[in-house]
Amino acid sequence: PPADEPAREAAPPASRSAAREATPVAELHEVTFAYGPRAHPVLDRLSLTVGAGEHLAVVGPSGSGKSTLAAVLAGTERPTGGAVRWRGRPARPADATSVRVLLPQHAYVFSGSLRDNLRYLRPDARDREIAAMADAVGLDTLLTRLGSLEAAVEPDRLSQGERQLVALGRAYLAAPPLLILDEATSRLDPAAETRAELAFAALPGALVVVAHRLSSARRADRILVMDGPRTQCDTPAELLRTSALYRDLSGLWEPEEEAEGEPEAPTEERPRDEERAVIRSTPPPSPV
Repeated sequence: PPADEPAREAAPPASRSAAREATPVAELHEVTFAYGPRAHPVLDRLSLTVGAGEHLAVVGPSGSGKSTLAAVLAGTERPTGGAVRWRGRPARPADATSVRVLLPQHAYVFSGSLRDNLRYLRPDARDREIAAMADAVGLDTLLTRLGSLEAAVEPDRLSQGERQLVALGRAYLAAPPLLILDEATSRLDPAAETRAELAFAALPGALVVVAHRLSSARRADRILVMDGPRTQCDTPAELLRTSALYRDLSGLWEPEEEAEGEPEAPTEERPRDEERAVIRSTPPPSPV
């Protein structure tokens, strides 16, 4: 739609319509956001509904407002216009911990045991739940390397990908009604990212992913395409037909997808610099 018109939101896919008949987990109603009174709006009268159990991907060029949207949806930034609702009520900071978890690209890990790090959002999590989470999310390799849940975690000795896995693990244990991943899997390889996202998609909560790979966006029920104030939201198949920007982004992503299919280098030849290292994983087992 033109920049001076609010985006019209597509209806959720029929396959999950029954799950969304209840009150939406989160809603944006005519939301506008600008970084200053004279700045151009990053979000301009954006309306969006995230239903229970929905998997929504957010894509767009760099600087198009994806992280701003994630922050507004999570309540860490207040809109300059419009309304944000969580479970049918105005979003309030006091309700944040019971409604949503926002994971940014740079994961927070603290000095302490691995168990304490993983139970950060849910202190009562039992070891058997942690073991099930590690298997689902793909944290088992790190757990084996460290030796036990009592192992001391030194953040500087973990790669960026390992830190992201720890943050993903604690979010999985918390199982919030709304989980927002703002490029929180950017240091994982495609197989590890797939494993983690499929694990979260199997939980009853809603999942919003600021995607940096086309494969991640394609797994979503719907995709929100952002181009500054202009937005378009629909299913992946429909966007290929109706959105020139999404087709362009798909074309830019395709070479990366092909390169990622090349044989993996032996472990000892991989870069050790944490800024370049990624976590690699085998794909999750097929459902039975």
